[in-house]
Amino acid sequence: MKIRITSDSTTDLSAELLERYQIALLPLSVTLGEKTYTDGVDITPDDIYANYEKNGTLPKTAAPNIDAALAFFQAQFNAGCDAVIHFTISSEMSSSYANAVLAAEEIPDVYVVDTRNLSTGGGLLVIAAAEMAAQGMEPAQIAETCRGLAPKVDASFVVDNLEFLVKGGRCSPLAAFGANVLQLKPCIIVQDGKMDVGRKYRGRFASVLPRYIHDRIPDPSLVRKDHIFITHAGCDEQIIRACMAELQNIARFDEIHITRAGCTISSHCGRNTLGVLFLNK
Repeated sequence: MKIRITSDSTTDLSAELLERYQIALLPLSVTLGEKTYTDGVDITPDDIYANYEKNGTLPKTAAPNIDAALAFFQAQFNAGCDAVIHFTISSEMSSSYANAVLAAEEIPDVYVVDTRNLSTGGGLLVIAAAEMAAQGMEPAQIAETCRGLAPKVDASFVVDNLEFLVKGGRCSPLAAFGANVLQLKPCIIVQDGKMDVGRKYRGRFASVLPRYIHDRIPDPSLVRKDHIFITHAGCDEQIIRACMAELQNIARFDEIHITRAGCTISSHCGRNTLGVLFLNK
């Protein structure tokens, strides 16, 4: 049986990983002003930052509608697959899941999984599904196993500047002012499918990241070692290398993936955001 693993464009997997696991993406749309773009196709996070610096406005993102999801699923079968397992950003954050479920009702053998996550938190489940498919597992079993894995994903990000969160209505200007005065860097965590604020770190962005990493992984024996992500929104290469070295000191991970956050995360958190995302055992 040929199983096609797909996801919406919020999973922030690199081109290398998409190619390795033959994952197809159903992109969200991104609207800047009066023009609408296709996430990851004709717009990048750097375009969003440039527009913000010029106009002071953030984009609006929209989930693929039912017709787009239906056409996307049909294209996978037209290309010769026997089943599709599709992953979406948390249903608490977007209508991507609901629309995909409605589209899947029109075509047999489409299994839609709500990752209850965002960014490479969902990407971890996508990779897990691809590896299960390669081992010959049935599609219904893969989908159900991944739903069971979703609560084991540890997804979080440290935000250097709260400007985008304020503009997007996710943080009050007063709170942002206090955070900036005190040099606080909040950790945004995903819990029960929603974003929440975790610990607030004090200091320069680069200096708080080692503390953040050790807080997220207090006991390495409880963390799966096959895949771990460093996902960032345009961070300096030296910062990324330092985070990788920190992870290598903590445990021997099979693969540490470095990926750039796509338009969805970048629209909400802004430049200089970095997260370490992994699966707990």
